[in-house]
Amino acid sequence: MKNLIKVEELAMFLLSMYLFSLLDYAWWVYLVFILTPDIGMLGYSVNTKVGATAYNLFHHKGIAILIGFAGFWWQLPEMQLAGIILFGHASIDRILGYGLKFDDNFKHTHLGNL
Repeated sequence: MKNLIKVEELAMFLLSMYLFSLLDYAWWVYLVFILTPDIGMLGYSVNTKVGATAYNLFHHKGIAILIGFAGFWWQLPEMQLAGIILFGHASIDRILGYGLKFDDNFKHTHLGNL
């Protein structure tokens, strides 16, 4: 099952790269911003509850899709970029086994324990 999830997440990551290619940005922009959603981990410097909430906010694919669609709807390239980056980053994390966090421990995720 874990391999099937990884293949599915790889397909979503490739989708994010395709959607990015539709934007008018150089490819280095994708590479520069793909790790920015990890800024959500700074919440763990407060406590695990704040950390999990912040992390999940920056790694939730539903939020990424809403931001991306809003950007396409309103023709806002920066918002389109943000949604695509959030979506692609979340897919990379899922491939690596990092899921959305429970508030008791950073290693306790919806995909199991790290």
